[in-house]
Amino acid sequence: MISLYDYELSGNCYKLRLLMSFLGVDYKTVPIDFYPGREHKSEAFLKLNPLGQLPVIDDDGMILRDAQAILVYLASKYDPSGKWYPRDNPALLGEISQWLAFADGITSTASAARLHDALFYDFDIDAARAGAHRLFRVLDEHLWFGEQEGREWICSGAHPTIADIACFPYIMLSEDGGIPRQDYPAIRRWCDRVKRIKGFIVMSGVFPAGPAKAA
Repeated sequence: MISLYDYELSGNCYKLRLLMSFLGVDYKTVPIDFYPGREHKSEAFLKLNPLGQLPVIDDDGMILRDAQAILVYLASKYDPSGKWYPRDNPALLGEISQWLAFADGITSTASAARLHDALFYDFDIDAARAGAHRLFRVLDEHLWFGEQEGREWICSGAHPTIADIACFPYIMLSEDGGIPRQDYPAIRRWCDRVKRIKGFIVMSGVFPAGPAKAA
C-alpha cells in the first residue's frame, strides 16, 4: 500500500490525496508535523527527502518526492483508462507538462503568500501576491478562450488531467494569502467543475461545490 507522508494543510499533499480519491487508490497517511514542529527538516525525514519538503510517497519501497512528479507516477501506474495522463498522446502530454510547470509557479507565489499570512514565513508578500495575480490572469484568459471552444479543462482533451489537479489547490486556497479571485470568473467556473468530478474530496479551506444551477 502507498504511504503518503502528509501534512493536512498542505496544498501539495492535497493534490495527491485528491488524485488517489479520483482513482480509487488505497493509501495510508503518515502525518508530518510541518508546523510548528518542522518535522520535515528532521534527520529522519531528510533520509526520505534530502530537500526537506513535502509530499513524499513510499509505494512498496519506491520513494518519490515532488507533488508534480508523484502525480505523473500515480496517474501512469494506477489509471488504467489513461485519461488523467494520456501516455499515448504526445501533444497532450506536452500540454500537461507545461501546465505542471505553471503549477510550480502558483506554488511559489500563491502558496508563498499563504505561508506568509498563515504560518508567518518571511517572504516578500507584495511580490508573491503580484506574481500570483499575473499567473491567475494568464490562466483565466486561457480558460475563458477554452470555454468559447467548448473546452472545460486546462488541457485540450475532453477529460480533466493531472494538470487540473496540479493547479487547483493553491488557487482555491489563495484567499488565505490575501489573493482574492473575484476578478477571475473563468477560474471560478473551472474550480466548480473540478469540485464536481466524481470522487472529489475536500480539505480545510476547500469546500464542496454548491447546488448545481438549473439549465
